[in-house]
Amino acid sequence: MTKKVVGVLTGGGDCPGLNPVIRAIVRKGIDTYHFEFLGLRNGWLGLLEQNTLPLDVNAIGGILHRGGTILGTSRTNPSKSEDQMQKAIANFKALGLHALIAIGGDDTLGVASKLHKRGLNLVGVPKTIDNDLSATDVTFGFDTAVQIATEAIDRLHTTAESHNRVMVVEVMGRHAGWIALHSGIAGGADAILIPEVPFTVDDVCNIIRRRVIRGRNFSIVVVAEGAMPKDSHDFVTQSDEKDSFGHVRLGGIGNLIAMEIEKRTGFETRTTILGHIQRGGTPTAFDRVLGTKYGICAIDLVAQGQFGQMASLRGTLVVGASLEEAVSKPKLVDAASYEIARVFSG
Repeated sequence: MTKKVVGVLTGGGDCPGLNPVIRAIVRKGIDTYHFEFLGLRNGWLGLLEQNTLPLDVNAIGGILHRGGTILGTSRTNPSKSEDQMQKAIANFKALGLHALIAIGGDDTLGVASKLHKRGLNLVGVPKTIDNDLSATDVTFGFDTAVQIATEAIDRLHTTAESHNRVMVVEVMGRHAGWIALHSGIAGGADAILIPEVPFTVDDVCNIIRRRVIRGRNFSIVVVAEGAMPKDSHDFVTQSDEKDSFGHVRLGGIGNLIAMEIEKRTGFETRTTILGHIQRGGTPTAFDRVLGTKYGICAIDLVAQGQFGQMASLRGTLVVGASLEEAVSKPKLVDAASYEIARVFSG
């Protein structure tokens, strides 16, 4: 009897916890369901180029604690053209795949949803440090990013206090400010600026001045890269160049805010942009366990024939949820969550 072959790919930005997901999929898939596994290198590009590697127990040995992904990743978007979509479908069949597990964020899973609607057996695993995917309570990678950002804020506190400075910390978050919110609360930030709530620099400066009146001659401001002042209608970007999903590279809002704060208050102000440090390195224990649970759920969904589904954390359980629901709209910071941060402003 020929064994069923299951493909696995990781798409989009790399993220702590990808390897635990791959490990769990392969371990249970081989031991329980007797599947064979084929890794697709560099995200959807691996499917388009039929660039693969076999995944067995030896291939996944020792990867639990490793950051990044042993499969490589890219931001390749087959749905940009009908020709590429047809090529992806043809290669899926040419590789003899019974099913494909796509691990990624809304872009990667958006492609997975479209391919499923065209008749392919697709299952998704939610991955984004921004924690902005719908249909799941938490995405793996988020906890690690928050931990890294919080540690950076803790370290900047001592410098800010020693020099009576304002420190502006720019973290990731294009449309959703979850990293800024959680790391800002955990790190004791005095102002937290997120994409969901337009701000004014004057409001930030007033927070800083109130702290001075109370005898606190330093401040920490945490800002998500996608945050925008009320009088602005576009992101601050590094360049106008767009990736295959139409996204520009964000970055620089922290510098602009810092310059304005120093100009308006007279306080020496410095900026730290954490950038890719947030998504690199060893995953936290939480993300290792969550990634493992997601991998187990994903291969169970394949075995049960529940395609068009994504592994989803609901409370303490990981269950299946609709891929279409997951990519329908971003999960943004709600008013109640942001109100918690407001309590500690200044």
